[in-house]
Amino acid sequence: MQSLNVLIVDDEANIRKTLTVFMESRGHRVKAVSNSRDACAEAEQQVFDLAFVDIRLGTESGLDLERSLLNACPWIKIVIITAYASIETAVEAMKRGASDYLAKPFTPDQLESITARLAEVCAMERRISSLQEDLNRMHPELYFTSRYPAMQRAIELARQVASSDALVLLRGPSGTGKTVLARSIHNWSQRKEQPFGVVSCPSLSPELIESELFGHLKGSFPGALADKPGRITFCEGGTLFLDEIGDLPLSIQPKLLRFIQDREYEQIGDHHTRKADVRIIAATSTNLDLAVREGEFREDLFYRLNGIQIGLPPLAGRPDDVEHLALNMLQFFAARNLKNLDGLTEEARISLRLYSWPGNIRELRNVIERAVILGKNGQIGIELLPDSIVAKTHPVSLGDPITLDSIEETHIRRILASSKSLQEAADILGIDQATLWRKRKQYGI
Repeated sequence: MQSLNVLIVDDEANIRKTLTVFMESRGHRVKAVSNSRDACAEAEQQVFDLAFVDIRLGTESGLDLERSLLNACPWIKIVIITAYASIETAVEAMKRGASDYLAKPFTPDQLESITARLAEVCAMERRISSLQEDLNRMHPELYFTSRYPAMQRAIELARQVASSDALVLLRGPSGTGKTVLARSIHNWSQRKEQPFGVVSCPSLSPELIESELFGHLKGSFPGALADKPGRITFCEGGTLFLDEIGDLPLSIQPKLLRFIQDREYEQIGDHHTRKADVRIIAATSTNLDLAVREGEFREDLFYRLNGIQIGLPPLAGRPDDVEHLALNMLQFFAARNLKNLDGLTEEARISLRLYSWPGNIRELRNVIERAVILGKNGQIGIELLPDSIVAKTHPVSLGDPITLDSIEETHIRRILASSKSLQEAADILGIDQATLWRKRKQYGI
């Protein structure tokens, strides 16, 4: 059974103690209070999965507390407990949103059964929500294996830090697979059974991105027609990935820094401080050091993010990885489009290996998806690749009416495609690595 955040609301100290001991012995985290006011205060500070609420709280009614708890924690499961059980109160409790009803005195077996069932419901709801996000962003699975040292180091570092709760900053050009690696870190971690959420910082206005992160109350700004929990609430116990964090508005950065440091935040339109247990993974393709110097990014947030960096190298210069990814994507898109495609022709394979891939993995994905859509059966040939790729990788021969630069570029591309490392390619070409780096930059390799 997964560990739950449990709230106990009962005016009898003995019941609070009994339930607390039982729940903590099963590995759950417990807050126990005696009245509605304290219950609401706790629910505003952190997200609860399960609440046991006595129907009589002195002069108050536990039924009236249900709506407040559900507003604060939309996914909470409420169990009404009472020594005055009746069909009428049970029906009324369910109408108001309770998940179950337990009559006093109850046995450990009854508690075990109810807790196990509701824990399973909580886990299922989170899995469904996470799967829905996956469906909305369907992509072929990119297996992080590579023969290239820089990529191997990035993968190994990601696996090492996955088991911790450390904040991770993924850096690298756009399209290198930072989102997929962030999801892999989540799946390798102890949080893998909890939600994984994504917020794309450049895609939202400052007002909307604050709401997306922290949530808002109804009427807190024009268009806020209902209460909305933010991604932080959704990702309780899990991981939140902030893509292109360099584009996060300056006005939001102090609030994110506070959450990273103290795990505290407020929803828009609400002055109550909430708490959440969410791991942050961030990514950027921009130069954050330069952004800090130019006053476009907070220095304190940069240093907080900069603890564990993982750099993802561009796809250029990794021809074996290009071919492996291309075949993996081909299999995915062929199955998705119900086509019988079983590989790449030799010409297509060479063209993909020699191309410079300025758009990295994202560009490769689009090229393979296009080829599958246009293809029929058999293999993907060079005729199904974009002209831009074929033109830049078409074989040339000595004596062709082309410039010396074109011959040099083609030769360097072919040597890089067949070499195991940049050092091996430089040795074959008879130049040092610095010269090879300048040539690659000159030709966009």
